[in-house]
This record gives sequence, C-alpha cells and structure tokens, in this order.
Amino acid sequence: MTSSRSLLKPLLLLIAFAAATSAAAQTRDVAGARDFPGIGRFGGSVITGYQAKNFDTARMQAAAFKDGKPSDTPRIEGRISRIAYRTAPGPSITEVSRNFETQLTKAGFEPLLNCDTEACGGIPFTEAIEALPIPQMWVDGFNYHYYSARKTEDGRQTYASVLVSENNREIFAQLTVAELGAIENKMVDADAMSKGLRETGRIALYGIYFDTDKAVIRPESRPTLEQIAKLLTSQVSLNVFIVGHTDSQGPYAYNLDLSRRRAEAIAAELVKTYHIGAPRLQTAGLAHLAPVGSNATEAGRALNRRVELVGP
Repeated sequence: MTSSRSLLKPLLLLIAFAAATSAAAQTRDVAGARDFPGIGRFGGSVITGYQAKNFDTARMQAAAFKDGKPSDTPRIEGRISRIAYRTAPGPSITEVSRNFETQLTKAGFEPLLNCDTEACGGIPFTEAIEALPIPQMWVDGFNYHYYSARKTEDGRQTYASVLVSENNREIFAQLTVAELGAIENKMVDADAMSKGLRETGRIALYGIYFDTDKAVIRPESRPTLEQIAKLLTSQVSLNVFIVGHTDSQGPYAYNLDLSRRRAEAIAAELVKTYHIGAPRLQTAGLAHLAPVGSNATEAGRALNRRVELVGP
C-alpha cells in the first residue's frame, strides 16, 4: 500500500517550489512589519509575514499531541502578534530555534513545550497551529521544531510560541505572542457620534477593523457601521467626511494610500449595505499626519490607528 508520506511528498514539493519562487523576490521586510520588542529576530532574517491585532484569539500548544489529537491547548484572548521570518541559506532549524528560545528565556518566559516533529505529533500537530499562509510562512510537516512558553508579569500572562521549519534550504520561523487581556469597549453609538460632531466637529472611531495592510472591512466592524448609518439616517441633512488615520510604522506614501483606501471602503459599505446616499460621504486619508498619541509607544500607536467622522 502506498504510504501517506509518499503521496504527500510530490504535492509538498510543488507547493515548496511556488513558495520559493515568490520568496526569492523579497529582500526586505513586508510593509508595516516590526520585530516584537525584547525578542527580535535571527540575524540576517527578513520578515515575510506580519499580523498584529489589538484583540483576537490564539491557540498555543502546551503539550505534545496524543493519539493524533491535542492534549493541552490553551486558547488566549487578547493582543495577538504573528511574525514570520525567512533566513538566508545556511542556518539549521536547531540553530534558529535555540536562538529564539534564548531570547524568550531572557525576556522572562518559562517553557511549556519544546519538541521536534515526531515528538510533537507529526503532521496533525502542524495542522492545528495557526501559521500564516504560504509564502509568508512555510511549514514542512515532516521536519519542524516547536517551542511554547509563558510568563507572568504584574499579574498579566503572556504566551509565546516559535515554529521553525525548512523549505529549499531556507529556514522559516513564526513567532506568535499572545498577551492575555480583556476586550476594550470601543463602541461609540449614534448619540455619541452626534455629540462629538456637534461639540468638536469630529469623532474618533475605533470599532472598525481591518486586517494588517488591507482595506477590507472585517465582519466585527458591523456594530459601529450600524451606528454610523443610524446617525446619518436620523439626520438626513448631515453630510460627513470619513477620514482614515494610521500610525507611523511604514513609509509615508504607503500609509497615505492605505488610510485613503480604508476610508473609501467604509463609505462604499455605508452606501451598499445601509443605503446612505453617496453624495453625503466624502473621504480622505491622512496617514500619520494627525496623531492623537505618541508613535513611540504601542499604546500611542493604537490610538493613532483610527477612523474619524468629521463634520462639513
């Protein structure tokens, strides 16, 4: 009987070729990406994938699989960062893994799980890991190392994991950091929007969500969009500017375009789904030209990543 491994190998090789072709063209970090503070990267690596969300969920593997199934998988809600790296040919999986483990130890993390392919649980183990998609991250289910750890500081728990694998002699590593925390109430209702426009001419909104570097509105933005529509429906003579803002991470021209496209996406959604007249909505993007917090801190950058309604 043909083994599952022999059946999978040709498919994996084909995917690897496509990933290698795409990755070979990348010589710098993806736009807006940055290392996680206090951990950093393996020397000579480039960031191939980056995702940071103020509130999301992540699964960590705290123990190896048993009988092909998870045996200890904490689910963390809070601020989630996923960063994928690719090294130049030369280092081994073990070398890259050990360097990340050393950095995590220095940062105060204590290990939960430290395993290689078969000890972790083989292919089913990697299928349960929330890896960024190819070509951002490459995972060979027959050859990888996984490390997870946790630290408690000032009563707050933070989890971290590192998955390291190899493709075409290049090492890929994904660092995931999950900072446990309660969701912040960012809902601003129609009355609050009306009050802000009346008193200051603008209102900042933090309840409209986009994936990193994209202008596609995420489903969890619906409550805030509904409140904007409620405001505009109740005040038929009100016209507004929708203004997108970013933090200062990434090139100015890139952020300017992204903030503009996000504002346009919101206006288009209000027209399409909530039947707001298009002439009532004007859009603009200001990138990081109008900060409301310090771009030197994550808390400040989070304040700066916003959408504003501005009165006529």
